Amino acid sequence: MQLAIAAGIICGGIVFAYFIALDQFRAAAANGGVVSGAQRPTFIKRLETLLRPVSRLPARTAIQVRQKLSQAGNPGNLTPAGFQAVRYSLAALLAIAGLAIGLILPLGVSDLISAPLTGIVFALLGYLAPSLWLEQRISVRRRQIQRSLAEATDLLTLVVESGMSLDEGLLSIVERFHNALGDEIGKVLREIRLGRPRMAALEHMADTAGVPDLHHLVESIVQSDQMGVPIARLLRVQATEMRRRQRQGAQERAAQASSRMVFPMVGCIFPVLWVVLLGPAIIQVLKSLK
Repeated sequence: MQLAIAAGIICGGIVFAYFIALDQFRAAAANGGVVSGAQRPTFIKRLETLLRPVSRLPARTAIQVRQKLSQAGNPGNLTPAGFQAVRYSLAALLAIAGLAIGLILPLGVSDLISAPLTGIVFALLGYLAPSLWLEQRISVRRRQIQRSLAEATDLLTLVVESGMSLDEGLLSIVERFHNALGDEIGKVLREIRLGRPRMAALEHMADTAGVPDLHHLVESIVQSDQMGVPIARLLRVQATEMRRRQRQGAQERAAQASSRMVFPMVGCIFPVLWVVLLGPAIIQVLKSLK
């Protein structure tokens, strides 16, 4: 009975996905092979609309989720409600898969225990997986910004020292760096064009990115603007300091490499080495005993 219910739910989900794909195909055929994003809502938007009664978040939680999505680069233009809808949907799908696995696989216990247990475990995995994926994207973007920041500061220093403005220097970074740092600087330039003060846009970028070196750089630029200090000299000092910190971090990682190699050597290399060295001797001893 439970197997039939689980199979029916899975088949229903497949049929639902089929009709969604068929609807998108018909819309694409009607528009000459191109689906207009302004006319046809995406699957995530439909899912968000469908699960709106249960995917609403408190104001503080929604702000935190929106900040994390911004730090991750706004993947798929997700909103906090849409991200929560994805979590609920993935948890439900994996819960159904867990129920089916618990009924099919012989786990040595009753189906009344194994099916709900595997369903709960899979549902928890499905609910936590989007958050783990989001944290992983945030860490990757931060590493990209950290690696590119010193070179970008050098480029900004050269542009400003040549007599160009700070905005032109930021634009040169966007044109040169096609990664997370370029995306963040591009957002700053778009906000400036829309009328937001330059320093406020830079401070918002530093707070959102969560990279300490970028925060220090923006603070220095803001202080130089407020105190009237030449920004080119300040940028040169910041670039030199970033290079020094990068070199110091590389030296620290190199010093830690020897201690980190101990565990792979003890766990992988030494046992194989002992087998190679002592294996023939052990075989000879066993033959002599026989």
